[in-house]
Amino acid sequence: MALTKNQIAQRIAQELRDKWYVNLGIGIPTLVANYIPEGIEVEFQSENGLLGMGPFPIEGTEDADLINAGKQTVTVLDGGSIFDSATSFAMIRGQHVQLTVLGAMEVAQNGDIANWKIPGKMVKGMGGAMDLVASAENIIVAMMHTNKRGESKLLKECSLPLTGVGCVTKIVTNLAVLEIKNNVFHLLERAPGVTVEEIKKATEGTLVIDGQIPEMRL
Repeated sequence: MALTKNQIAQRIAQELRDKWYVNLGIGIPTLVANYIPEGIEVEFQSENGLLGMGPFPIEGTEDADLINAGKQTVTVLDGGSIFDSATSFAMIRGQHVQLTVLGAMEVAQNGDIANWKIPGKMVKGMGGAMDLVASAENIIVAMMHTNKRGESKLLKECSLPLTGVGCVTKIVTNLAVLEIKNNVFHLLERAPGVTVEEIKKATEGTLVIDGQIPEMRL
């Protein structure tokens, strides 16, 4: 069975390590803050100027002044800090963030990512994603494996305007966990109940399958 958005976030949370600073992009990545594994401490950084972001607030306890980069209300953990966006991007550009989690509309097998514009649709601009993909060395993408028409979003080459080139390291979709290495997709795990054949069919880019592929543990 394909994963839900929350389950994608839950699987990505397994990639977190103790004492890491982590930036969460808008969309599915914001859900990762709800699934921090026991026994580790992680500082979530939001590009609008927040360090120490906690899980989403319980309904009725929201503070409209505390938001993430996607304008969703969030919580701040004890010891968290709020600052201007210039300081926030100094952290990002200075490579003080150990992991960046982004959403995407397309990812190519060489690590290119397109996540900011669909031709013909009005957008405000690329935003902070440009800095994130240019500065981060560890980028995990959270996305659906196919679009609403059933077409693959894991491609040989991106068709949409690029956000970054050769920067993605790992992808977690509703069907699989994949690593980008040597300009191809490597299948690491499959969603519970999803077959390797289903993943192959849903992947346009070159997919390397080495041995038995285990199911994800959530």
